[in-house]
Amino acid sequence: MEPSIDPAVWKVLDAYHARIESERPRIRRAVEEGTFDATIDEFLLPVGPESGRLLNILAKSLKAPTILELGTSYGYSTVWLAEAARASGGRVVTMELSEKKSAYARDMSKKAGLSDVVDFRVGDAVTMIDELSEGLDFVLVDLWKSLYEPCLAKFHPKLRSGAIVVSDNMIEPASAREAVMKYQAAIRSKPKMTSILVPVGSGLEISRYDA
Repeated sequence: MEPSIDPAVWKVLDAYHARIESERPRIRRAVEEGTFDATIDEFLLPVGPESGRLLNILAKSLKAPTILELGTSYGYSTVWLAEAARASGGRVVTMELSEKKSAYARDMSKKAGLSDVVDFRVGDAVTMIDELSEGLDFVLVDLWKSLYEPCLAKFHPKLRSGAIVVSDNMIEPASAREAVMKYQAAIRSKPKMTSILVPVGSGLEISRYDA
């Protein structure tokens, strides 16, 4: 536990970690039985503790950042980002297609005492990005891999100079390899964008935009 992070936040993160561990046998069984893809939404499949901590550190390096999270899921990374936003005077806008997942994430955010800095939105991310103002300082891309490129096309024009973009699942799972490699090529081809792949968690592409 880091002294700078509120105990209420750690309590919620620990609850997530306990759920992750409890679901491992079910996930293995679903993979073995070939039912994983059909039941994937039942499982908590977050960025993981190391990636969460890195997201938190990167977001805290920015002053009063506007943070966009694409793919709330059950809200694990939302908590890490919201803790950073509160500490640095920023806010988080998080988007999720599933109302059920978003509701769970809202509840966990409230338990962590972070709901005041998070704007939960439910719907199609590609469409909802259009509703955002310019001036994004941090973006986490962690939704269906086929949507990485369409989302990039939408949020890229809204990035503020110095913005950081973190994209998950760049190494694993192997089934997403083709889609994420196309995305990697796309974001690295953007003018004034520097990018590096780091072997943390399932592989993170960390990019910085300097206008």
